[in-house]
Amino acid sequence: MNMQTSSRLEGIGEYYFSQKLREIEQLNKEGKQIINLGIGSPDLAPHPDVIKVLQETSAADNVHAYQSYKGSPILRNAISGFYQKWYGVIVDPDTEVLPLIGSKEGIMHICMTYLNTDDQALIPNPGYPTYSSAVKLAGGNPVYYDLTLQNNWEPDLEALEKTDLSKVKLMWVNYPHMPTGQLPSVRFFESLIAFATKHQILICHDNPYSFILNETPQSLLAIKGAKEVVVELNSLSKSSNMAGWRVGMLVGKKKKELTKCCVSNPIWIVVCTCQYNSLLQRRSA
Repeated sequence: MNMQTSSRLEGIGEYYFSQKLREIEQLNKEGKQIINLGIGSPDLAPHPDVIKVLQETSAADNVHAYQSYKGSPILRNAISGFYQKWYGVIVDPDTEVLPLIGSKEGIMHICMTYLNTDDQALIPNPGYPTYSSAVKLAGGNPVYYDLTLQNNWEPDLEALEKTDLSKVKLMWVNYPHMPTGQLPSVRFFESLIAFATKHQILICHDNPYSFILNETPQSLLAIKGAKEVVVELNSLSKSSNMAGWRVGMLVGKKKKELTKCCVSNPIWIVVCTCQYNSLLQRRSA
């Protein structure tokens, strides 16, 4: 049977990192001993306390049923506390926090929620390939903006303002930036909020690297006025060596439309709650 795929897959190739990992695997089989600097997958284990809590909690008989679609209250409160402690951002755990199965899930859901056919999303170049793939799958059109060393790997907002932004609904940003490692400045974050407010564009900040080689982790939501135009994705993948655990979060001002789309839960939500509490305690020490 020759089953035709949907038209939404047209123009979307194989996931970039999947292709590269397959090429690396083949080269290693040929004895090349390739050092993989591609995917930022941690090569260290999670903190021993997290492993211990997982073992203890998974043995309980009351943690394996279906969970709330927006995550357990304990988990959402832990995320809220995490944001207040490390970023100085106060978020309502009941209405401004959504747990995710990793932040990649959130990227897709945000695009599905806001993009109609031919809507546009601003995508950083260089940047995470998933942004453009999710935009295309949702029916939108990616519009790439260049990041250069001369401009500190920040978007040239003045140049963007000279372009037609009438169809732009989303702008993806990621700081600390992958792959350059550029840290954000408060000045840049403030100008980004002003830009988004002026043009009524939703800024989608992908923030999984804020603790990597950085003593002052930042959230875009800490900037005045940010909640009106920003949603932020975060995860434990990089900062806590838990990439395979698939624990992420979407944080921002209450938006009913997102709760309609983001209805998944991290695996073992009660175990994840213990992970967060353990991590919070460890970082407080």
